[in-house]
Amino acid sequence: MRFSPGKMFVLLLILMLPAFASFASSDVCLECHEDVVEADAFNGSVHGKNGCTSCHVEITDLDAHMEGELMPGPVDCNRCHKQEAGEFVTSTHSFDNPNINFGCTNCHADIHAMTPWEGDKRIANAVCAECHDTEDYHKSSHAKGIEEGNMDSAACIDCHTTHSIASVKEMSDRDRANLKTETCIACHGDEEKMEHHEVLPNAVETYLHSYHGKNYRLGFPEESAGCADCHTAHSVLPKADEQSSINEKNITNTCSQCHPNASGFFAKFYAHGDYHDSENYPILYWTFLAMTTLLVSTFFVFWIHTLLWMFRGFVENREKQRALERGEEHHIKDAHKQYRRFEKRHILLHFFVIISFLGLSLTGLPLKFSDQEWAKVMMSFYGGVHYAGLIHRGCAVLTFYYFVGAIIMSIDFLFIRKDFVDRFFLRLFGPDSLMPNLRDIKDVTGMVKWFFFKGPKPTFDRWTYWEKFDFIAVFWGMFAIGGSGLMLWFPEFFGLFLPGWMFNVATIVHSDEALLATGFIFTVHFFNTHGRPEKFPMDFVIFNGQMSKEEFIEERGDQWKRYEEAGITEDFAVDKPSGVLYDFFFKGFGFLAFFTGVTLAFLMLYAFISG
Repeated sequence: MRFSPGKMFVLLLILMLPAFASFASSDVCLECHEDVVEADAFNGSVHGKNGCTSCHVEITDLDAHMEGELMPGPVDCNRCHKQEAGEFVTSTHSFDNPNINFGCTNCHADIHAMTPWEGDKRIANAVCAECHDTEDYHKSSHAKGIEEGNMDSAACIDCHTTHSIASVKEMSDRDRANLKTETCIACHGDEEKMEHHEVLPNAVETYLHSYHGKNYRLGFPEESAGCADCHTAHSVLPKADEQSSINEKNITNTCSQCHPNASGFFAKFYAHGDYHDSENYPILYWTFLAMTTLLVSTFFVFWIHTLLWMFRGFVENREKQRALERGEEHHIKDAHKQYRRFEKRHILLHFFVIISFLGLSLTGLPLKFSDQEWAKVMMSFYGGVHYAGLIHRGCAVLTFYYFVGAIIMSIDFLFIRKDFVDRFFLRLFGPDSLMPNLRDIKDVTGMVKWFFFKGPKPTFDRWTYWEKFDFIAVFWGMFAIGGSGLMLWFPEFFGLFLPGWMFNVATIVHSDEALLATGFIFTVHFFNTHGRPEKFPMDFVIFNGQMSKEEFIEERGDQWKRYEEAGITEDFAVDKPSGVLYDFFFKGFGFLAFFTGVTLAFLMLYAFISG
């Protein structure tokens, strides 16, 4: 289709009519309203390209308007600014709030001369100061940074937003607690920006690794301190400033907001202590290095031991199967006759060990791996960190109970009982003692030879070297986990005579030792006791205290020989096996505990891989 020059001109004129109309509308209006709107200012404003009737849409008849018969109503900014209006409607400044008569023009006052904002936060701060008391804020590092032209510093709108401003007083405790932290993380999480402005670059990382930060991560920020609880919301100042809430003169009072009995020693806690920083936090660094070395070396040795045993055990089972196929049967008279290995007190004590250990693991591991979704789900199931803490401490009390029980039984064995040799030394290092001795070196050497097909599998006495290790680990664990746990349970008491950085040390020890304990029990101990080929899927001896004669001779041949020579084997014969209901309950409990532990082991492995 072709257009003549005349038609082209008419078409362009039609297309440009709206623009001409806008300018004409502005010029006509300003003839009467020049006392309200200055023409040059309006034409140079962000709204200058619009005609007056773009906002005052009711003016459709100029004559009627000039006669006073048609007057404009309130301007509806929503027609053009839908996103901002949608945010404003949900804010505390909204028209729906009966306590506030507030609209767009309260902030955007000079609507006819408004120029592009261009991100100058000084303007935003000035607008907020017209209604709000911002004296504390204007003394802060954030406000001073804005005034000096640093637009990376925090203005009112960075924390409270521009349009969807919520009322802090009307927020739930959780939303208010979130606000105290998430707004700070938004800026301080940018390590490159913080380093550029000479602000602690890893403040967010170190906070999230603390107990306070883990509560925030798990979705329960109201149960611990957020950034603003220590640094305040508006009066944020450097530590060196005497007016700062974290200055040495004020830090004890700051801590006492949550810890009423906080002392000067207590306040020496490193809120942002970095155990990777050997220069500024050498004690934390070397503690972490020592615990990591212990953890890695222990797992390395015992996981290699487990893998070698697993492989050699499968080979041994195949050898036994082939021997049966060749007709080489091995008969033991009364092979299924039951003998007592554990007394009822041992079974009860182990029952408490399982309950307490699983309870501690189920409530402690979500805190350890607070960045994992499964940790958040588990913590929500408990009803929050507070209730998980109550369960955790209850299981800790149970742990102290069975620890004291083990101490009493040890004293009874070493000093009171009459059915063992009288000499203390022989009791302590004899075959019925759990104290490591020279025999264990021989057994370890024999097992390694068996692993590599260099000799027969050792025959053990009453206690194997791995069982003794488990027993000794309980004592070590009680001092490491129990001692550090008590410090973290009663920080105000221990803060009376221990410097606060000891709580940082206790946190590292408690966390890593607990990781070592859970990882060891749910992998190495589970294999040694239940998972090895000759025991899979579970050894129930600890639940009913009984083992068959065949099992007794094959696994603890030296103990059987010693009892035969002493003529006491039948003293351990079981007259009445455990009942069906007893076995049903304890075997069910055993399987539940086993699969719970295995599940937690997989979750920990997933956390390390995904983290």
